[in-house]
Amino acid sequence: MRLRTEKTKGCLSRETGLAMVFKLARSAETSWRRLNGATRLGQLIAGVRFRDGEAVTNPEEQAAA
Repeated sequence: MRLRTEKTKGCLSRETGLAMVFKLARSAETSWRRLNGATRLGQLIAGVRFRDGEAVTNPEEQAAA
């Protein structure tokens, strides 16, 4: 998005720059893909280990995962 600001020469103010970034992000959003397993993202951030899509609870299995 940064590279487009010099080409358009329309970002003279902060508001027009933000509007352009907003429109570019909205158009890029149409090709984005939803994450599979987004409900488990909190567990992943918390450090829970997974093996074959299931949370690992045993300490022996955590070492193997």
